[in-house]
Amino acid sequence: MSEDHPRDRFDLVPDAAAEAAFLDAWERGRLHHAWLLCGVEGVGKATFAYRAARRLLGAAADPGRGPLGARRDDPVSRLISAQAHPDLLVLERLVEGGKTKKSISVDQSRELPEFFSKSPSQAQHRVAIIDAADDLNVNAANALLKVLEEPPERGVLFLVTHAPGRLLATIRSRCRRLSFPIWTPDRLETLVRNRTGVEREDAEHAAAMAGGSPGAALALASGATFEMDQLARRWVEGDIDRAEALAVADKFRGAEGQERFEVLMDRLISAVKMRALGGGSSGHRWADLWERLQPLPERTAGLNLDRGDVLAGALADIRRVQVQQERMG
Repeated sequence: MSEDHPRDRFDLVPDAAAEAAFLDAWERGRLHHAWLLCGVEGVGKATFAYRAARRLLGAAADPGRGPLGARRDDPVSRLISAQAHPDLLVLERLVEGGKTKKSISVDQSRELPEFFSKSPSQAQHRVAIIDAADDLNVNAANALLKVLEEPPERGVLFLVTHAPGRLLATIRSRCRRLSFPIWTPDRLETLVRNRTGVEREDAEHAAAMAGGSPGAALALASGATFEMDQLARRWVEGDIDRAEALAVADKFRGAEGQERFEVLMDRLISAVKMRALGGGSSGHRWADLWERLQPLPERTAGLNLDRGDVLAGALADIRRVQVQQERMG
């Protein structure tokens, strides 16, 4: 079974304190109807939501997997992993024609009242997960608010958010907040080495670049993201081969190149940021470049710009800063 999606993760405990707080409220009969799960992207908020959902929906506890641990072979766990449990509703951005939509629509959000109006069919609760609430468009957020204003009987709602300040204040005020702290570099390094088997140096780099996010650290240490990160670091350190850059840009042609482009730009922007934070006589130039590069991925998608041209422009800007740095000695 893959562990790429939070619904399939059983052995990762995002934050034991948050799990203990939830479990305490449940056991004392003070289970809130809506939980706002806050923290940086990739810190394990959605993983927590699925862990709590398994237990609420009746999966057998497995204390060896943390306070909210559940048995992987339990029928409830299997139904959730198969996206087939009748008492669980998940709202997330839809994928159509190979492209992920930019937001969660009002039509999706309107599924919530009907879902919670029904009695649980197999469990003591009905559970809904919104991953992420930041993706709700304005109308969808207002539709959600109507559900929060009339708490469903035996219903529990988990709202994953990377930026709670952007949500409607009326939504935030009706939820109990659980905050998920970032992970320490040592903890991230251990996670990366145990899960991926990469060398210590690569694990340390992934941990340093991940911003406290275990999801980001694992992505940085494996597969295409790892390769893109190495390429971006090499380019920013001064080794930009024009032929290589053109070959990489060619891979971005067509719809299938969007994800690769976003990953490379993310790693390129992060590498520039690290140069800026490194200080030195050219630190301010790298900082200025970082600010200019940050909006590029979103602007490229919004205006449907040629991704190869955008990458070429970004590399030209990087080379310009490198030349200025070389002239300063």
